[in-house]
Amino acid sequence: MIATLPVTGIDEATIRANSRVIQQLLAAGVHGLLLCHARTPGAVKAFVEAVRYPFAPPAAGLNEGLRGSGSQGYAARSWGIPPGEYIRVAEPWPLNPKGEIFLGLKIEDRHALANAELSTAASGIGFAEWGPGDMGWSFGLLNAHDPPYPPVMQQARARVLNAAKAAKIAFLDLISKDNFRQAIDEGVKIGAGGPEGAEAGRRYAKRAMPW
Repeated sequence: MIATLPVTGIDEATIRANSRVIQQLLAAGVHGLLLCHARTPGAVKAFVEAVRYPFAPPAAGLNEGLRGSGSQGYAARSWGIPPGEYIRVAEPWPLNPKGEIFLGLKIEDRHALANAELSTAASGIGFAEWGPGDMGWSFGLLNAHDPPYPPVMQQARARVLNAAKAAKIAFLDLISKDNFRQAIDEGVKIGAGGPEGAEAGRRYAKRAMPW
């Protein structure tokens, strides 16, 4: 399960002041976290540091992790593994190839968009999305959640998609039975939407369940 954080990535100070929320969700056993309104690289850096344990291997651009002893007990039971194994695999992937925690960003307003390339390139991030509803509101568009998008929205989506590709992380977007070919061909790696779009996308990409 990937949980959406009830804290937004407005800036580094906000994330550091609310790092306990990140740690509480991980201690509850979630497998990933999504940071909304990820506006600054500093906020993203603080996000990843709050996820990691202090003994985790050093990573470029990151200080030591902040998770504490005792956070592993319930989470390990939820995952169905011993606590000693949990603390080894409770690491962001693909930063740690053996990690099993998946961290994502929502680049969903014009402020976050200005830092899209730097934020998506941060160590420890595994996927990004663009959040058309909030992106539209940020540009003063009150009803631009769904396509066809006006040019400013098309440009915003393209920038986040290209930033994710450059960072070699996955891009998440809506996939339906009507757009799955175009989305997959463009580089959408994680498709959100209903079962019809998911099944059509799997067939087109020649992917079998469960993955």
